[in-house]
Amino acid sequence: MPGYGLKRLIICMNLHQNEMKRKDLFFILFLISLFLPFFLFSALYDFYLKFNSEHGFIAAFVKFAVLATAGELAGLRIRSGNYFSRGFGIFPRAMVWGILGIFIKIAFMIFSAGVPPVLAYIGMDDPSAYLNGPLSVQRVIVAFSISLFLNMFFSPVLMTAHRVTDAHIQNGKGTISGFFAWPAVQNILSAIDWKMHWGFILKRTIPLFWIPAHTLTFLLPPDYQILFAALLGIALGIILAFAATGHTDK
Repeated sequence: MPGYGLKRLIICMNLHQNEMKRKDLFFILFLISLFLPFFLFSALYDFYLKFNSEHGFIAAFVKFAVLATAGELAGLRIRSGNYFSRGFGIFPRAMVWGILGIFIKIAFMIFSAGVPPVLAYIGMDDPSAYLNGPLSVQRVIVAFSISLFLNMFFSPVLMTAHRVTDAHIQNGKGTISGFFAWPAVQNILSAIDWKMHWGFILKRTIPLFWIPAHTLTFLLPPDYQILFAALLGIALGIILAFAATGHTDK
């Protein structure tokens, strides 16, 4: 009976939607569970501050491995409707993000220390004092300048490197053995959709999202900058998901 078949289809669709809502809820609860204990237990929060200060590179690895990978899972959910997919390679992606997190930590240190002398050279009085002082117009200018130079010189390289590692993981079908195989970088670079990479990821997201977002990052205390940058990795996963499903201009 046609009516019975249609009714059964509607029931199946409703069950699928309810299942996805449950998965979305679990994903949100997972993100909340990562942060809530630090607000509930002062000893745990103190441990975080101490560990972050003494082992900054390890902390950066962990933050990006967890949070930026969660962002990629959110992006996968947007693209495919599921948080998991065969060949996606959660572990390899977490490893890549952890390593990138260390380089981001290094870049933050370099640009935070290197941009203030440039501002002093062109006439600003003691930019470092403004950066470490109370909120002011001058502090925003210094933070914006650090973000501007960071995103002009470092972010394009980082984003291109991420595209290469992402393609390498896909070529290896998300397996650990495929991840540790030697990457065919030349072939990957020739296969990249440069129209998308330039037209959206570089030309649009850097000036419209990353420079403002990292300006806010450098206004935060140093202990929270890398954590906030890792949280932005969730936004990156969502941005890349929309980029993969949309179109760009030249």
